[in-house]
Amino acid sequence: MLEYNSYEYLPITEELPDSNDEPLDNELQELIPGLLKATLLIMWAERMDWFFGINMGIYYEPEEPPIVPEGFLSLGVERCYDEDLRRNYPLWEENAVPILALEVVSSTYRHEYCKKQQQYDDLGILYYVIYSCHRRYNPRFEVHKLVDGKYVLQKENPVWLPEINLGIGCEQGNYSGVTREWLYWYNQQGKRYPTPEEWVKQEAQRAERLAAKLQELNIDPDNI
Repeated sequence: MLEYNSYEYLPITEELPDSNDEPLDNELQELIPGLLKATLLIMWAERMDWFFGINMGIYYEPEEPPIVPEGFLSLGVERCYDEDLRRNYPLWEENAVPILALEVVSSTYRHEYCKKQQQYDDLGILYYVIYSCHRRYNPRFEVHKLVDGKYVLQKENPVWLPEINLGIGCEQGNYSGVTREWLYWYNQQGKRYPTPEEWVKQEAQRAERLAAKLQELNIDPDNI
């Protein structure tokens, strides 16, 4: 964790820009982390100790511009429910370095393999995930784990993240009406967790089976 004792004044979150104001150049840079967050909102609905930011500035030095990954996950932080929610992520206020950062590489190279990787290393972010939309000659999906101060490529798909108790990987699927390869969360056995749409469908099917069972027993489900 960075030390800020030498600063006489640390800006509060309302005094900092939300991001670096650079526009996204590919819709997937929003949809891919959006699916991961939407799935967590169902899986971890009862948990109050996590935050998943999307295209949000991580401020590590008061006088430096923020780092803005497509997505990042922090554990051990408070879930916010006030009407404004989080605007940005200053480390001196949150007191928790994100445990995972995600970069979605599009047609515009943004130093995901050099400058940003070094920045995440310096911050101590444990997992650095890179997903390439268009780069043909590199792996499309990479997970790097910080080991003894250096990122080490994890070669599985999905990759199990024991510190998060989740796996992350990619496979073909449908989200937001688009059939393509997406990033998903997995359990330790490598089984993919359902997307929000799949979860709703599963719950509806479960309710239909229960209603059918009750009817077999001559029980009106509406009167239970």
